Amino acid sequence: MLHKDCFSSLDDFTDNWRVPQWTGFNFAYDVVDHMAQTSPEKIAMVHVDDAHVRRDYTFEFFAEASSRLAHALVKQGLGQGDRVMLMLNRRIEFWLGMLALHRIGAVAVPSPSMLTSKDIEFRVNFAGIKGVFAEDALIDNFETVRPKCPGLKVCIHTGTEVQAQGWLAYETLVAEEATKFERPKDAAADNDPLLIFFSSGTTGPPKMVEHTHRYPLGHIVTGMYWHDLEPGDLHLTLADTGWGKAVWGKFYGQWMAGAAIFVYDFRGKFDPHNLLSVLAEHKVTSFCAPPTVYRFLVRQDLGPYDLSALRHCTTAGELLNEGVFLKWREKTGLPIYEGYGQTETSLQIATFPFMDPKPGSIGKATPQWDVVLLDESGQPCPPGVEGEICIRIADAEPEGLFTGYLDEPEKTRAVKTNGYYHTGDKAWMDEDGYFWFLGRVDDLIKSSGYRIGPFEVESALITHPGVVEAAVTAVPDEIRGQAVKATVVLAKGYTPSEALTKELQDHVKQVTAPYKYPRIISYVDDLPKTISGKIKRAEIRAQDEHHQV
Repeated sequence: MLHKDCFSSLDDFTDNWRVPQWTGFNFAYDVVDHMAQTSPEKIAMVHVDDAHVRRDYTFEFFAEASSRLAHALVKQGLGQGDRVMLMLNRRIEFWLGMLALHRIGAVAVPSPSMLTSKDIEFRVNFAGIKGVFAEDALIDNFETVRPKCPGLKVCIHTGTEVQAQGWLAYETLVAEEATKFERPKDAAADNDPLLIFFSSGTTGPPKMVEHTHRYPLGHIVTGMYWHDLEPGDLHLTLADTGWGKAVWGKFYGQWMAGAAIFVYDFRGKFDPHNLLSVLAEHKVTSFCAPPTVYRFLVRQDLGPYDLSALRHCTTAGELLNEGVFLKWREKTGLPIYEGYGQTETSLQIATFPFMDPKPGSIGKATPQWDVVLLDESGQPCPPGVEGEICIRIADAEPEGLFTGYLDEPEKTRAVKTNGYYHTGDKAWMDEDGYFWFLGRVDDLIKSSGYRIGPFEVESALITHPGVVEAAVTAVPDEIRGQAVKATVVLAKGYTPSEALTKELQDHVKQVTAPYKYPRIISYVDDLPKTISGKIKRAEIRAQDEHHQV
């Protein structure tokens, strides 16, 4: 689809790479239909379901099947600007639904399958959702609150079994429709709204993050250069379709690179043995997963699995522990390239194949993002000094940056101010220009004059074999101002005790700077998390404050 230029260094990349000048851009027509016309039999997706049944799909299939659905949606009264929620796990219908909505100019709202009825009611009414496309197994959650969602007019389900009244079966709906949906003269494109993500809601109710039809162009770097994809590659990003990471790694950038997307539609918690079997059997060449997944994989015996086809590995979403990086490289011969971005952006900072990865660093700024660290007075920080990750937007906003938080202009103004987009995340930069992530601005701990990032302490804790997960927060301390507290989930075979607490404290002192060790450790069965899996540190802090009252 696009020619991938080769670069010798990040400086070469930064100086010479530019986002393609593409006007009137609509991904469904300009990428998928183009691929279907020029390479109709080219494999676009390899889909493996929970029973490990494999199905291969071509670009021609996606062009024709999404066109049929687009015709059907128009007949149901959906059109440009209408908002449609998709709750489809990793079913093929997710990609068909997204493309069909792109064709008719409707706005897609990808949503995780874990939403409760209460979540659905809030999102449908807050976003003004007109249609929903859901997997059969999730319909009951909608039915519970449908009477409270008067704006919801069109409900489509996957499968052919008889469902609740008022739901349209996908296969029946598209059965007689044409396989060509001509591009309308007024087709949505460029700065028209494309999709809405709901933010994770770690500090309050989720916000609506809007992206335009130019958003996919922001992911060319993601697919071609961070995932290092070329035609013939098979890429797996381990993510549910309800989150931004899905379109980061299972859609736009990968297809623009001419690669095929590998979808492993497992249900429930991932099993490391099943995942390794899938990687080996289907010859996946490029793989992206959160550090947590790599932590499980490196504990396995990789001997029985032929991973010789795997040539490139990436990670994002949380900090990668150095021990996991080294163990994975020892077992596979492959480094893990980190990246950083947000629901509001595309890839901002990354380690690319033409860079030497530093374990624990998220890398350097990508060419399309002018990244700067600002201190509390709004001044740029020199190397070694922590600051907030900000993006210069005074002259122009980069491809991939969100338009704003819908219906919440004050929140948009709070993050887009004085010529910068403020991410709310803290980092520091070393002398080589590599960024080191510290955490959310609100999560940083100030103790006895030191500023401590929770990720640093959490990363040290999880290197202990008795710790499965850890969340580090601050508690008030009369002497230090704040003290470091760790909330820990223990591995099987370990039980809370004063001796274990002392052991964990000593372990942290050995792994990182001694002043960072947690003076308080509490033990829990589970950490409070958002439905995207992010730790709710604010909830832990609120619980601590409640207990102190």
